[in-house]
Amino acid sequence: MAKELVMVLPIVPRCAQVVKEETFLMAEKDAKAVTPVVEAIVSQGAEKVKEETFKMAAQVEKAEAPVAPMVQVVETGPRVETLSGRGIQFIPREYIRPQEERESMDIFEEERRYAEGNMIPVIDIKGINSEDELVRQECREELKKAAIEWGVMSLVNHGISDDLLNSLKKAGKEFFDLPIVEKEKYANDQASGKIAGYGSKLANNASGQLEWEDYFFHLIFPEDKRDMSIWPKIPSNYTAVTSEYSKQLRVLATKVLSVLSLGLGLEEGRLEMEVGGMEELMLQLKINYYPKCPQPELALGVEAHTDVSALTFIVHNMVPGLQVFYGGKWVTAKCVPDSIIMHVGDTVEILSNGKYKSILHRGIVNKEKVRISWAVFCEPPKEKIILKPLEELVSESEPALFPPRTFSQHLQHKLFKKTQESLLTK
Repeated sequence: MAKELVMVLPIVPRCAQVVKEETFLMAEKDAKAVTPVVEAIVSQGAEKVKEETFKMAAQVEKAEAPVAPMVQVVETGPRVETLSGRGIQFIPREYIRPQEERESMDIFEEERRYAEGNMIPVIDIKGINSEDELVRQECREELKKAAIEWGVMSLVNHGISDDLLNSLKKAGKEFFDLPIVEKEKYANDQASGKIAGYGSKLANNASGQLEWEDYFFHLIFPEDKRDMSIWPKIPSNYTAVTSEYSKQLRVLATKVLSVLSLGLGLEEGRLEMEVGGMEELMLQLKINYYPKCPQPELALGVEAHTDVSALTFIVHNMVPGLQVFYGGKWVTAKCVPDSIIMHVGDTVEILSNGKYKSILHRGIVNKEKVRISWAVFCEPPKEKIILKPLEELVSESEPALFPPRTFSQHLQHKLFKKTQESLLTK
């Protein structure tokens, strides 16, 4: 019975379709493992599986040894990379999005064609601090306009070398190329609120839907707030490359925030001060790994959302997948060589009283290529700063559009809102 329990526990949180798949795999390895208890519950949902498993656990506890260590297995569950690598033809039910979210498309063809008038702006920021006032003003106006109209742009001539970006991508890819058993050494513990490390997205809505991605998440700046114990040891240059990228990206964040401040008629350093300044603004890196998906028309790598950050900077492995909702439809971001994609986040939208836009976006998957992206979220301290429209931007004719909240409260508000919306659509 103990052996059977160990084999059942890893599939407890999953739906009937995956339970059935796991049972057949177990049968191939050990016919005795597929007991009448498992057969009886294989066609039922996750709650019944959990109920039956706990009954089995109680029996084992009485008859044999403590089961507490075994329960730890439930926390991890299968990685999306594992599902993709099995060569499955149909994705598990919990990865299938609601009908209204599905959009059958060839993402590669979608990325190749230019949508008429609806292409994410490409902003050359080489002249952002030019001594030539006309060049400087033109560059800053273009960035400001993109932040107002789109809330997202591809930055070129951003000052971060191609060599560093390529090294960053190479190091991240080498980590995800490791066997899963090696990556699991860095596994996070989402159940206890520890999201830093290697993981897969848990259900974040009432419908229990999952996203087709694995990831690695950790804080990379300021240096004194890093937890180096969770930084990958393989490849050996991961720490050096990521550290250097964080320093240079922090400089870029200051430049962008300065331009956005001036665009609001504020002092150059105002927005940066409002999000914590050099000492408090945190840079969180999330490497998103999207394996090949056999039914990409049914799944999403990342569901539609806006970023809670002040700014988000993204580089990727030149495989298309990012889409933004603009002009009433989804627009696919083109892969612009040597660029860094920048999103305006909720934090800057709130501070600007809605003048700058935090755009809705999502990640699409495909069946041909693995997509990897490196997203850095520039976030204010969770409790220290109250986010609200700046007083200079509020008037009788332009009242505050957002209530005052801490960053942490804003996060909780978004999660609560998402849960309520999910319940209404069930």
